[in-house]
Amino acid sequence: MADSAAPADRRGRDGFKSGFGGDRGGRGGRGGRGGRGGRGGRGGMGRGGKEESKGWQPVTKLGRLVKEGKINSLEEIYLFSLPIKEAEIVDRFIDPSVLKDEVLKIKPVQKQTQAGQRTRFKAIVAVGDHNGHVGLGVKVSKEVATAIRGAIILAKLSIMPVRRGYWGNKIGAPHTVPCKVTGKCGSVTVRLIPAPRGTGLVCAPVPKKLLTMAGIQDCWTCSRGSTGTLGNFAKATYAAIANTFSYLTPDLWKETVFQKTPYQEYSDKVSSGKLFPSTNLVLGS
Repeated sequence: MADSAAPADRRGRDGFKSGFGGDRGGRGGRGGRGGRGGRGGRGGMGRGGKEESKGWQPVTKLGRLVKEGKINSLEEIYLFSLPIKEAEIVDRFIDPSVLKDEVLKIKPVQKQTQAGQRTRFKAIVAVGDHNGHVGLGVKVSKEVATAIRGAIILAKLSIMPVRRGYWGNKIGAPHTVPCKVTGKCGSVTVRLIPAPRGTGLVCAPVPKKLLTMAGIQDCWTCSRGSTGTLGNFAKATYAAIANTFSYLTPDLWKETVFQKTPYQEYSDKVSSGKLFPSTNLVLGS
């Protein structure tokens, strides 16, 4: 009896060991709880789909004015330096079929934690209509698709006007930058130099994409620093393009006619409830 009981005990211990090991496997499955964060993401998609079915519901003063047709172009927004907080504002003025986006780079980034390393994905995206508007967005997320989607939204929010000019005689449409401009990010410095018509874009692949999306046809460039860091290279080029409107050249020496901002112009109508009857929002400074 004792001999027959011993193998049974061993089998029981063996079974206990295998069962305990299975529990360890279950504990490894706790990493899946990170996926529960993903459930929040699915919820977000569900909310986004609900909003799309209702149409765009603006949540900012500027968005409400745009939806009501009180502001008719992006230039009116740039004139008063109003911050754009909703990507739908840009979609309203620039048709999505015209506004192109391109992923410049996707790379994994890691953070050291007590449990090990947490890996996320960083996306760098540029948007532009090839006609005087360009934007750059950077987003980090757990998933590649989410990072790209967020970077596109941020690029639309950062979209800016691009001033173009001539190299020599003012014949035809503007084709190059109006003057020498410089942008810097980190150790990277990018200088844009006007070029004669037909020269093309004499630059590296990263600035070429941004300049093409901005609608600049001819340009010489000079760069220095660690241009292998694509993120800083793109941001420096973006800063240089943004500086095209920072210089007051003689052709802009005109008398400034001061106007009311849209917030001031329509504050009386809004306070009386004529513009947005369903809200009690008062637009004004």
